[in-house]
Amino acid sequence: MKREHWGSRLGFILAAAGSAVGLGNIWKFPYMAGENGGGAFLLIYLALVFTIGLSVMLAEMVLGRMAEKNAIGAFAKLKGGAWPLIGFCGVAAAFIILSFYSVVAGWTISYMVKSVTGALAIEDPDQLGSLFGGFISDPVSPLIYHAIFMVLTVFVVLSGVGAGIERASKILMPALFALLLVLIVRSVTLPGAEAGITFLLSPDFSKVTWTTVSDALSQAFFSLSLGMGAMITYGSYLSKKENIASSAGWVTLLDTMVAVMSGLLILPAVFAFGFDPSAGPGLTFITLPAVFAQMPFGSFFAFLFFLLLAIAALTSAVSILEVVVAYFVDDRGISRKWASITVGVIIFLMGIPSSLSLGIMGDFTIFGMGFFDLMDFVSSKLLLPIGGLFISLFVGWVVWGKAKEDIALHNGIVPFWINAWGIIVKFIAPVAIAFILLKGLGVL
Repeated sequence: MKREHWGSRLGFILAAAGSAVGLGNIWKFPYMAGENGGGAFLLIYLALVFTIGLSVMLAEMVLGRMAEKNAIGAFAKLKGGAWPLIGFCGVAAAFIILSFYSVVAGWTISYMVKSVTGALAIEDPDQLGSLFGGFISDPVSPLIYHAIFMVLTVFVVLSGVGAGIERASKILMPALFALLLVLIVRSVTLPGAEAGITFLLSPDFSKVTWTTVSDALSQAFFSLSLGMGAMITYGSYLSKKENIASSAGWVTLLDTMVAVMSGLLILPAVFAFGFDPSAGPGLTFITLPAVFAQMPFGSFFAFLFFLLLAIAALTSAVSILEVVVAYFVDDRGISRKWASITVGVIIFLMGIPSSLSLGIMGDFTIFGMGFFDLMDFVSSKLLLPIGGLFISLFVGWVVWGKAKEDIALHNGIVPFWINAWGIIVKFIAPVAIAFILLKGLGVL
């Protein structure tokens, strides 16, 4: 069967950017910046994104295009031996991540509904905290929204690379940027918003610690969807004529723009109403609804914000599901339709204990962690860093000659930049990712 390809360069860039842009950009980046002093964190984050992040993303794309295979098949075709185990880590990570990511994404759909019904028109963060806690601990309601989100994700992926993923990305990504711009204009024009803008854009290096650097490195790595083989899979649908380095640069730029724009949306609004920018994960589902409740037409802007979150979650979820589906289509000969539906159902079922662990299964722990936290730990702290580490080593040391030739032949980057990229994937990225891995395991 002839392998599908992206219909256009723009389609690939938007799809890959959609893969990278997710809840991590809009939900996590603003509160990470809030917890780490704002502007200094932003500068460190940008430096790491455009060096280590971009280099590992390019490495994944090159692997995919050279092999024209999924995350497992790429390692098997290019080298074999034990290397396909790295691809298996990526597929396993995708399975696990999407199971609980879809639960959280379902929350965004629920909050879209709540913003329309007026259930979020509450100015007291304590009441909103009780509302949020009651919702996520409910044994039924979050699972309904989890199912709705998985159905949407499966629908896009089963339609194929061109008719499904690329077409959806061409609609969803411009919509995401338009919503961001509308909400930013509303946020930065609030009385007192200047303090939030200053906080994000004026670096205070006196607040920088090793934790700041570690958090920025982790955010840079994970916000680009690296380590699970998503960019290997998307790269495998690339034409040999594509300027892959330029495309990787555009994807990284768009992903970073969304993170910075999200900071400009959330932090000025939080400062304008005197809330704490370091409120952590609750910034999105507790603090921001309180902010919107105090704005003119707050319910409308709350709806737009949670729609924005849902779109970002969907574009990422599509790429995560594609990692798994591509493996079954390529290596197991299963049709895309049945692979998408079957894998989607399994991932939905895996998400049930993650959701219930926030409520009726709260007392059930494994290694001292609830099921949701365990799934997050195994994927984010173990499988993704291991995948990113060995992808860098594989490209830098095992297939470096082929990778360098693949880029040079298609005018991707001039020799100076190829050599700089080589230094990063051979030496700098493995050390940095090993640091993330050891920090996540509590060794450092």
